[in-house]
Amino acid sequence: MPELPDITVYLEALEERVLGAMLNKVRVTSPFLLRTFDPPLEATFQQRVSGLQRLGKRIAIGLDNGLWLVLHLMIAGRLQWKPPGAAGAGRNGLAAFEFDAGTLLLTEAGSKKRASLHVVRDAELLEQDPGGIDVLSATLAEFQAPLTLTNRTLKRQLTNPMLFSGIGNAYSDEILHRARLSPIQQTQKLTQDEIERLHAAVKSVMQEWIERLRKEAKGKFPSKVTAFRPEMAVHGKYGQPCPICGSPVQRIVYAENETNYCATCQTGGKVLADRSLSRLLKDDWPRRIEDWE
Repeated sequence: MPELPDITVYLEALEERVLGAMLNKVRVTSPFLLRTFDPPLEATFQQRVSGLQRLGKRIAIGLDNGLWLVLHLMIAGRLQWKPPGAAGAGRNGLAAFEFDAGTLLLTEAGSKKRASLHVVRDAELLEQDPGGIDVLSATLAEFQAPLTLTNRTLKRQLTNPMLFSGIGNAYSDEILHRARLSPIQQTQKLTQDEIERLHAAVKSVMQEWIERLRKEAKGKFPSKVTAFRPEMAVHGKYGQPCPICGSPVQRIVYAENETNYCATCQTGGKVLADRSLSRLLKDDWPRRIEDWE
């Protein structure tokens, strides 16, 4: 699922291409994509793009008539920038947003169509925002308050979109590895030093990845948006050596989700067995991909 760094770079690329441009038309090719009917999609045609916002892991495109197009890419949704009048992207195509300078394609690989498009009015926009804090600008106190609000596992609390904006399954693994904290550590049992390490890790990991993705795009529209990258320390690296200590990366598999961690760096050498965790996690970790946001 595209998270804060990916969405940030998407928005920067969109700002260069569509801010101030006329949205001529939107072609929706999937019956599962559009989740609203009032206002109608046609009300967004022939309107100028007046603003762009990130709402958690959503992309909001504002128009000069007070309407917003809100895109949630979910797991496999991706954006592509193509020449004007470009055809759809075959069976993976969900929608085409037509501008004079080019066509923004929304695609989604796989058979599970989870990506969504909402058309909302100005007054309804905040309803699309899960409400989590901006982790890049949050002070230690602003970060600590939602972190310790309830006693949950660190992995679950960090990926709760109502608490923290834009952190998902992939970057939470990287953050916890950077902070040297276990994914199942309870939030209300953290020491002040651990909270400070986590706060610093969130900021450094997110900012580093934003810069890395910017450099990768090289001014072009992002085309390699993925949750699995060779430069990552632990996410998607099960069985591979930890870049810090060389120990094999471990994993916790629960329902549709997988968490990766280094036992040496994060859990005092203890491997967290899936079976022994099942009772602990059944009420604390999501069973479905959608529940990660």
